[in-house]
Amino acid sequence: MNIVLDLLWLLITIIYSYLESLVKVFIPRTRKSVAGEIVLITGAGHGIGRLTAYEFAKRKSRLVLWDINKRGVEETAAQCRKLGATAHAFEVDCGNREEIYNSVHQVKKEVGDVSIVVNNAGAIYPADLLSTTDEEITKTFEVNVLGHFWITKALLPSMMKRNHGHIVTVASVCGHGGIPYLIPYCSSKFAAVGFHRTLTLELEALGKTGIKTSCLCPVFVNTGFTKNPSTRLWPVLETDEVARSLIDGILTNKKMIFVPSYLNISLTLVRFLPERALAALNHIQNVQFEAVVGHKTKMK
Repeated sequence: MNIVLDLLWLLITIIYSYLESLVKVFIPRTRKSVAGEIVLITGAGHGIGRLTAYEFAKRKSRLVLWDINKRGVEETAAQCRKLGATAHAFEVDCGNREEIYNSVHQVKKEVGDVSIVVNNAGAIYPADLLSTTDEEITKTFEVNVLGHFWITKALLPSMMKRNHGHIVTVASVCGHGGIPYLIPYCSSKFAAVGFHRTLTLELEALGKTGIKTSCLCPVFVNTGFTKNPSTRLWPVLETDEVARSLIDGILTNKKMIFVPSYLNISLTLVRFLPERALAALNHIQNVQFEAVVGHKTKMK
């Protein structure tokens, strides 16, 4: 009998959730304030991380900026200060566990407890599997996956103590579907999406509903890390567009942030396609970028 009641409650919840989503299409979501919040952004010396830092700076957050590129992260911090925010720049390898733990300790001592973290740092090596070195595979997972674990483990205790915080995972559309010549990257982004989803469930199970989670999944972004990307069906995004979508998702506590937003519908429909249709779709999509194939750089 209990299972019948549970299934009935599930049906009611599904109907209510769809109705709520429909209403929210017409009623703007409430946006929270991040003024005064200590925000840690990794990979802040370039691209999405830099532009996201600017968005938080405009909203008077206190910024802690990490990047392996010292010059780049210091330039970002300087611009954030011009926008009226307090900004602290740190040179950190976000794939190195000891550097992460030591840097978090330094941040707590010099700045305070971080309440919002944007795990944005990433590594990508476009190549076929046999042309990808063991070191490149290891580095991809250290930065794109393991770094999220070490940073979150170091910051989570203070968030849980206050039941307040926001953990943002920057993933990719590659975390929902594979692309040839990006096997380590796609695999790491699948793991990042899994990290976000499971962390979300665990925080709910622990009753820490004041700690929010978001996961950013854009299509190709023109950051310079992937050379000459192009597709037939998806746009190649600019970093400012992605940063605006990310900050909007954070301010509205959105769980999964797809850019462009219709990507969510596309990924849902793809799950129902047979393999032959998926192969035809991939052919039509014609994703291209520079990659090392057979130890030579080619457009693939």
